[in-house]
Amino acid sequence: MRRTFGGDIFFAGIAELSAGLRAGDISAADLARAFSERLEKLGPRYNALALSLRERGLDTAGEADDEIKRGRLRGPLQGIPYAAKDLLSAAGKPTTWGAPPYAGQIFDYDATPIARLEKARAPLIGKLAMVALAGGCGYGYASASMFGPGLNPWDVTRWSGGSSSGPASAVAAGLVPFALGSETWGSIMTPCAYCGITGVRPTYGLVSRYGAMALSWTLDKIGPMARSAEDCGIVLQAIAGGDSKDPGSAGKGFHYVPQYARKFEDTRIGFAAVDVEEWAEPSAQPAFREALKVLGGIGCPMAETELPDYPYELVIGYIIASEAAAVFEPLIAGGRVDELPDREQAARLKAAIDVRAKDYLKAMRIRRLAQDALRALFIDFDILVSPAMFGPAPTVDAPLDARPARPAPSRRGLSALSAAGNLAGLPAVFLPCGFAGGLPVGIQLVGRPFTENTLLAVAGEFQKRTDWHKMRPPVPSLKD
Repeated sequence: MRRTFGGDIFFAGIAELSAGLRAGDISAADLARAFSERLEKLGPRYNALALSLRERGLDTAGEADDEIKRGRLRGPLQGIPYAAKDLLSAAGKPTTWGAPPYAGQIFDYDATPIARLEKARAPLIGKLAMVALAGGCGYGYASASMFGPGLNPWDVTRWSGGSSSGPASAVAAGLVPFALGSETWGSIMTPCAYCGITGVRPTYGLVSRYGAMALSWTLDKIGPMARSAEDCGIVLQAIAGGDSKDPGSAGKGFHYVPQYARKFEDTRIGFAAVDVEEWAEPSAQPAFREALKVLGGIGCPMAETELPDYPYELVIGYIIASEAAAVFEPLIAGGRVDELPDREQAARLKAAIDVRAKDYLKAMRIRRLAQDALRALFIDFDILVSPAMFGPAPTVDAPLDARPARPAPSRRGLSALSAAGNLAGLPAVFLPCGFAGGLPVGIQLVGRPFTENTLLAVAGEFQKRTDWHKMRPPVPSLKD
């Protein structure tokens, strides 16, 4: 292995790994073998590994090596190993959805995002742990998974976030170069913020959900989780595109070309000072202030704003509960819902069966009004920025509804941006912006539908001016 990869191959970017493969400095098989060994050895340390797929990965890597030798180059992901959240089906292998009732579930086909990465010759080397049923209807503790609580590589007494807990831990610890996660309401955002990695929530419908567990048909999205905005853009290009097998598909593709995005001086960013000064935990406020300063230095015009006055959290909660109850009706009616690791989640799913149709329809009507109001807000702004989470990761044994005792903020600001953005199907990029008490914190950039290139361009420039995405947790060696 002649290439140094900046001192550590396990934290190298996709472009650097790809260059090494094409130059013959390393083979795809060696790369898949090295990452598989690391994932198998260290994945259980963070409760991140659901299933090793070493043999499948090595088969794909062998094909990649053969193609590279013959000069048949497919793109930057050719030979780059990765892992996927365990709600995406991999043909012939268990797909547990993080829940004991589905521990033996096997599908005979690949989910579309996995099939597209297979076509790109990216070796799938593992399935990654998740909160049971992607956290459907809510849960009380980090332990709401058949794999145990997701442990944060920065401090294993802290949570890695949910519901894409395994992908975040694995990427942060250098167990895979990138991973696939899913978001319905914060399931990519939260673990990215807590583990100090970068992620993308695509516009609703940009990435097919065929072969993915359904939680909320009108809200579910699949997206990449990696170490940088550039890596996320490369992966998003490979997995995006229309799919007749997904009724929610937008029928659009995506080409990662941030260099052709709107100029920074023409990219208007909205923020709310109250998000930093009152909503954020005191330990995280300096990092968020500095992040806004860096964004201002890029040259983007910045102005204060706030979200239109709608009950975003209440509405999205009703929609998820209603649709999840329909999805998991057999589980609830058959009584196996009580096998879920988190009793609060089981109780909430059972209660969701009784949500009335008229309340669901009212929620959907309010959702439409909120979408219209957000569309009007984006006449004045191209991007909205806010803390992804208002503080660092909690301890793994803390109740997830626990909140620090502080005065109520004076204004809403953009505090409900996660709920609002998911309700409206808006794209977002999540990126680390510093530390609070030795733990990562991050921001979210949210834009109009199908403006991923603009978001990634700003995120990429932010990461050129900061080193937060290059920080590494204290991961033990394989010999420890």
